[in-house]
Amino acid sequence: MKKVLVTGADGFIGSHLTESLLEKGYEVKAFTLYNSFNTWGWLDTLPKEKLEQIEVFCGDVRDPNGVREALKGVDVVFHLAALIAIPFSYHSPDSYVDTNIKGTLNVLQAARDLGTEKVLVTSTSEVYGTAKYVPIDENHPFQGQSPYSATKIGADRLAESFYRSFDLPVSIVRPFNTYGPRQSARAVIPTIITQLLSGKEEIRLGSLTPTRDFNYVKDTAAGFIAIAESDRTIGEEINIATQQEISIGELANEIIGQINPKAKIICDEQRLRPEKSEVNRLLGSHEKIKRLTGWQPAYTFSQGIAETIEWIKGHMDCYKSDIYNV
Repeated sequence: MKKVLVTGADGFIGSHLTESLLEKGYEVKAFTLYNSFNTWGWLDTLPKEKLEQIEVFCGDVRDPNGVREALKGVDVVFHLAALIAIPFSYHSPDSYVDTNIKGTLNVLQAARDLGTEKVLVTSTSEVYGTAKYVPIDENHPFQGQSPYSATKIGADRLAESFYRSFDLPVSIVRPFNTYGPRQSARAVIPTIITQLLSGKEEIRLGSLTPTRDFNYVKDTAAGFIAIAESDRTIGEEINIATQQEISIGELANEIIGQINPKAKIICDEQRLRPEKSEVNRLLGSHEKIKRLTGWQPAYTFSQGIAETIEWIKGHMDCYKSDIYNV
């Protein structure tokens, strides 16, 4: 099997993708963010027998030297490392430019110089902004409604330029909202679940009307692998979406019903995004990924939510449910 590198392997989606690649027999190198505690993020929670199969490389995607070293001897790169929290991007946009744009440039340049067989650059449904039509297909216009989404648009266009200018075999992978075990509390689903599991009966949220297209994380990981394994995906931008939407209010009520039906939702002003920045509707088309790879979601929303609740129950010590996590 091919040797693959996963940048951002210490994160939520990256750790699940690393596991899935191992299960499929790939030789996996995991690029994790260097820190003086020598922690490997969510990889530290994997069983010892799995962790022993992974080559861990500690570095920083903002550093071209470390990125180049990590890519040596690698056939396929799954580039997931990024800063992703939208509220944090409002007051620290420079760090998003450095990580999301410059970091992606470092990966692309190293892959070009080293002759890497395939590069998958991770995008986000946030690049589309509020839907101008649904379902949102890959031809939908882009709109940077937050500094985060603007930097991801920039990274995507850099990836496209390396495909068109240098024939680098790039695929742009665009997951819609992913959820599941190991997701941080800055995301809405863990925010709701952790508040409920900590005994709160007033659940603090921002706007309840926006809709999202939620992928269970194992389906997202399967989508990445399906795109990597198909030659038809080179030079393409590809959504990973369920083609179903649910409002944040409906989502909250679904989770409240499963954990504590007595709980009520309270609007917390500090969690509201600036009016022109809020993405009001996301509903993705999955026709392209199905046509090119045969991928389709394996989990229903209720199955994914049940598994997520069960996992968070056993890991409440990983969350600070009494504060607003940005």
